[in-house]
Amino acid sequence: MKFADIGQQLRAYRMESGMRAEEIAARLGVSRAALYRYEKGEVIKLETIRRLAELLKVSPLSLLGIGIEYFARPAAFQERLRGLEEQADQILLVGGAYCWPITGEAMEGAVAEAWTQSIQAGPERAAAISQVEQGLGALTARKRLYAQKRPTMIAVLGEGALRAMLTEGVAGGLPIPEATRTRARIAAQQEAEAMAAVMESVPIGLQLGLATGPQPAAPFMVLRGRDRAHVVTSPIPADTPPSVAAGVAGITAAEEAVAVHQRVAEAMWRDSMKGAEAAARVREMVRASRG
Repeated sequence: MKFADIGQQLRAYRMESGMRAEEIAARLGVSRAALYRYEKGEVIKLETIRRLAELLKVSPLSLLGIGIEYFARPAAFQERLRGLEEQADQILLVGGAYCWPITGEAMEGAVAEAWTQSIQAGPERAAAISQVEQGLGALTARKRLYAQKRPTMIAVLGEGALRAMLTEGVAGGLPIPEATRTRARIAAQQEAEAMAAVMESVPIGLQLGLATGPQPAAPFMVLRGRDRAHVVTSPIPADTPPSVAAGVAGITAAEEAVAVHQRVAEAMWRDSMKGAEAAARVREMVRASRG
């Protein structure tokens, strides 16, 4: 296990706990700077890992990347996902309406506006805005990382999920003004059009398919790096606000989990629409959403 990996998991679990870095450092008996050094991959003793796990209410094995990691806070999950993508050379995504690392500026802008507009006035507003900024930072970091690394990406998008996004718009279900909801729908349409263009052109290292038959109950990813592979199962879409409890994401490097998810993903890719046929279907859905 690399200390850098432990550091990434420690940062994600700290965010998941909702505790401030200062609080964890004080209870651990170290400086905040020392805690940040652990998160950046500095050597950390097993006893310190044990105490951190106790504070964060996770098992020491989870901090070591053994077993299954669980995340319920969207921002913490996105941060952990960023760490996994940083190590990945190949990414396979199944399900969902979009592939976040390749989304455009309109999508990101619509997410930021919807999240901000959904925050209610009151004494907790400042803290909520801080959460939004943190969540947006993790999403932006994922996109920047993909642009720098360009790992091989294969995504099988779900027709049902895409249709729902086109109907509701980005960040569907949030209580936002109608003007913001309209812009969220326009951003969803623009993103779908961009995905259709990718389906037609098939750029090197990026392939998109459209699953029109039975689809997974929740999206999942298989991320393969030089040393190991991980499976991420998640009912938490990237456009879920940091304050919303939308489900529990699971991450594991267990070989049997990787193998079975890989088999399902390969079968769904084989049976999915691709190329011009998939692009035509997506554009048809866009036209229908515009009425």
